[in-house]
Amino acid sequence: MFATAISQLRYGAAILTNRRIRPGDLERLARDLVDTIAEFGEPGEDSAQLPGRAGHVDPQLRREVARRSLRATARAAVRHTAYYRRRFAELDLDPATLEPEDWSRVPVTPKQALKALPAAFVSAAASPALMALTTGTSGTPTAVWFSRAEIETAIAFSTISAVLGLGLRPRHTVAYAGCSRATLPLVYAEESTTRAGAGFVQFGTVDPALALDRLAAPLGLPGRAPQITHLTTSASYLAALVQEAEQQKWQHGDFGLESISVGGEVLSAPLRRRAEAVFGAAVASAYLMTEILPSGASPCTEGHLHHTTEFGHLEVLDPVSGEPTTPGGIGTVVHTPYVPYRECTLLLRYATGDLVRLPDGQPDCELAHLPATSGILGRWSGPLSTAVTTREVLDLVEAEPEVPLPARYALTEGPAGPTGPARLHLLVPRLPATALLGRLEERAAAAGLRLSAIVLHEDRAAMPPTAPVRADLREHSFEAPGASAPAPPTPGGVE
Repeated sequence: MFATAISQLRYGAAILTNRRIRPGDLERLARDLVDTIAEFGEPGEDSAQLPGRAGHVDPQLRREVARRSLRATARAAVRHTAYYRRRFAELDLDPATLEPEDWSRVPVTPKQALKALPAAFVSAAASPALMALTTGTSGTPTAVWFSRAEIETAIAFSTISAVLGLGLRPRHTVAYAGCSRATLPLVYAEESTTRAGAGFVQFGTVDPALALDRLAAPLGLPGRAPQITHLTTSASYLAALVQEAEQQKWQHGDFGLESISVGGEVLSAPLRRRAEAVFGAAVASAYLMTEILPSGASPCTEGHLHHTTEFGHLEVLDPVSGEPTTPGGIGTVVHTPYVPYRECTLLLRYATGDLVRLPDGQPDCELAHLPATSGILGRWSGPLSTAVTTREVLDLVEAEPEVPLPARYALTEGPAGPTGPARLHLLVPRLPATALLGRLEERAAAAGLRLSAIVLHEDRAAMPPTAPVRADLREHSFEAPGASAPAPPTPGGVE
């Protein structure tokens, strides 16, 4: 315990002085948490104060930490990266004089700048170890470099989150149904799961029928639950699993799932309900993205996303004007990950492109002390993306069992142009579908969606282009879905 206290003190001192974090200190905290639960069955009372646990912090102290962290991050970016050295010189900005109130003087970093030249954002003082690529479903993948220390630090944070947030224990087994090319999430998931003492299975994005077979299969492992207990995946692949399970009449009693974690895409309310009905497990969706790790956001019981202030600085800006979004309005998440949590790829006011809505007033929930937004509404791609958001479309169409999952749709301009009501094109199995169209139009009108028309298609090639989803990153397997193991050869026969 003395060594743990020393680790906590060193970690706290590093944060207050913006000095480099010792990954070993965080690893010890995570390891001691696991050991405490193994001995006593529950975490200690002080576990809420562990890194990343969104504990209450005095507002004045939070403001001072933000002030120091923003300055330190800007100084490091200007001193050690080509991109920010040039941008600050052009604007004659001195990072040492910046205050949180005038942080808007720092130019917003567009996603395209990082995509175009990722090396320009890598600190000359760091030792790049791993290049993490995003999935690229919205275009060219974004490349972000991480040092070994950053990886180890983030794994320790992830372990603490797995133990306290997901409640992982040695009896559990986690299945990761994400694309194997997404290296960083896979590394974090495997390391944090096994360090928590639980089992880990990598599915990949295989045929949904095969994934369901694996989820239902008995494990037969000593000390483990009889079947896989936790599933981590994307919303669109979860939709594909739900589609297959509903068609093949799987029941929640066929599985042993206790929790499903969804990330990377918008999770609609109807898909959540359908997944919980099929699998008999709670479905939760947090907010994380490669470029801003370890920062992220967690949902509260009231449905808000609450963004951590420990690891970075959040802004919500109008996607056109760049001005702060007013309460009740829609804006894009703009984030600055702090040093010392980040030391390799440094980003200032990074425009994620993810759309959220700000609450009209101060939330009254268990995480009200943290900045709140709505859940992610979609990705900014022009006026149509805010006129009718991805979440609004998915909430509409994924409630209909007749619409194949994951839903394939496109939004095009209506008669009034890009600022007027949009036209929704939707793929359905067959036409005519008069009853389905009537229900969709009635529900869209009741929800106040800005749609001029809903057009149903049974031929995807005849539709306007639909956006790719992560479920499209299908990985092939030699194993046939639903196939049983081959029978052993007959004694004395030819093998």
